[in-house]
Amino acid sequence: MYTQRGITLTGFLVFAGLAVGALLLAFKIGPAYSEFYTIQKIMRTVASEPAMKTASRGEINTAFNNRATIENIKVITYNDIEVTKEGDRLILSASYSVRVPLFYNLSACMEFAPSSERQ
Repeated sequence: MYTQRGITLTGFLVFAGLAVGALLLAFKIGPAYSEFYTIQKIMRTVASEPAMKTASRGEINTAFNNRATIENIKVITYNDIEVTKEGDRLILSASYSVRVPLFYNLSACMEFAPSSERQ
């Protein structure tokens, strides 16, 4: 005799509902993480440029602003960036939060702290 194997309709619907919910959540919060990694990449690029080692704050701001404009970064500006110099190294860092509405009155609040030093 053969026994039937597989998933029931109820099991499939529960699994599909959970999978759709997880995908919707990922599509909502994914852009915030993508923007964080882009900001961090810009900071590393600006900090690693040899000309920026002796640049003034205005030149650093301009370099960051130019790259942020190209990448369409709107969540922070050059005013939000803290610039420090340790020896011959230039370190750029910032701290910001993003609130993403999920549904009804539920939102996800994410805190980010990009830095040119972070690996």
